Amino acid sequence: MKILVVDDEPLARERLKRLLLGRGDGVEVLEAGNGIEAIAVNDAAQPAVILLDIRMPGMDGLEAARHIMRGAGPPAIIFCTAYDEYAIAAFESRAAGYLLKPVQREKLDAAIAATRITTRAQVDALAQGAPEPRRYFGSHHAGTTRLVPVAEVRALIADHKYVTALLPGASALLDESLREIENEFPGVFLRVHRNALVALRHVTGIVRRTGGECAVTLAGIDTEPQISRRHLAEVRARLTSL
Repeated sequence: MKILVVDDEPLARERLKRLLLGRGDGVEVLEAGNGIEAIAVNDAAQPAVILLDIRMPGMDGLEAARHIMRGAGPPAIIFCTAYDEYAIAAFESRAAGYLLKPVQREKLDAAIAATRITTRAQVDALAQGAPEPRRYFGSHHAGTTRLVPVAEVRALIADHKYVTALLPGASALLDESLREIENEFPGVFLRVHRNALVALRHVTGIVRRTGGECAVTLAGIDTEPQISRRHLAEVRARLTSL
């Protein structure tokens, strides 16, 4: 069985590695130092279990878990936390596996023996209480995860069941809805049409097209998402207040 240990502290990873190898059941231990590395190792090695630290710089464990759970055949995730009772209560209420740091051998063995697949709904619910919003969208294709920085996205366009994130010189297909993104980032993305959100920080203006339709111009891309009549007054008000 492959187990991925994710922690930004080398000593913590080494301690968990020793505990796992001491089990004597032929486990293969993989390592990652942060959430971004964890996603890459998970894609490449497809571990059965991930021991995932929550608080890490760059990308924390909850955000990493959200990307991992959207991939094909996700592993069981056991979160590791050294933090407050609120965090512990959140994991217990969502029936998600967790271990308190420093991890004890008996608790580790019991958690692995009881591993179960954490659902996307559980991870998303846990992330709602995270101290910081996530920094990346995930684009999943052919077993790999491409991370798309939220701060670089100019617009999100829905076409049937797909949402395309538009960035300068690039685009990426996302497997989440515009409604999910709008609810998660209310001050970051603005609805301009039933099939389009735009990044407020990158809006450069509003243009009127032939025929009287209005559209949003965005820094760094040529695409100008149309503004529906229903949303036009709100869009003008939001842009005026910036």
